[in-house]
Amino acid sequence: MSFFRALSSRAQEEELMDDFSMGGEELSEALQHLRRLNKIFAAPGPTLAGVEKLWKTMGSPGTLSVLDVGAGSGDVNQKLLQWSDQQGIELKITLVDMTEEACDEAKQLFRDEPRVDVRRADVKELPAASADIVTGSQFVHHFNGQQLIDIVSHMLRASVHGVVISDIHRHLVPYTAVWITTRMISRNRYIRHDGPLSVAKGFKGRDWRELKKQLNHETMTYEWKPLFRYSVVIPKS
Repeated sequence: MSFFRALSSRAQEEELMDDFSMGGEELSEALQHLRRLNKIFAAPGPTLAGVEKLWKTMGSPGTLSVLDVGAGSGDVNQKLLQWSDQQGIELKITLVDMTEEACDEAKQLFRDEPRVDVRRADVKELPAASADIVTGSQFVHHFNGQQLIDIVSHMLRASVHGVVISDIHRHLVPYTAVWITTRMISRNRYIRHDGPLSVAKGFKGRDWRELKKQLNHETMTYEWKPLFRYSVVIPKS
């Protein structure tokens, strides 16, 4: 992928990970390298911030269920587990992804964690009210236009209390940082292609305002978080 690209509007092309006919060992390796990128760029923080914010609006209950869609390895949820231990919350997490490789990686990563369950499924097919909170970390940037509206609506339907979205700020600084970092830590073509593209497919404040308008959801909030990410909270009406 060429370094130079316009970031004034969201990129429309699909990532390699969107092609489910591919996969195999190369995708499994990419998921492992993605965990390294998530640590470098502090990916868990915005998800945790959003979940804690929504949990407080729920009255800070002692039990909580979270369903993470498009979860990949689900590694961002390790911070949620640590937080629940600190707060004394009985937490149950379900990781959902459509690919066998992601589910296998998640099962391996959480093999000794009984609070985490892994399911291979499509968010559009999940039952209503499947969990208290439905999360999507670096997931919704895969969708544009009506597809984005539909996928967030499915997430809302699958939740009891609301949705938390963490996704990337479309900006030259993270784009440059991700472009350089992916080439430093990986030769995997998924990582080198999809890493920078995911930033180009990311969001600015006006994109979240447009989503809020399209959803007709006045209580939706979004906050900028380090490192160049957004934490979006959509309480269930």
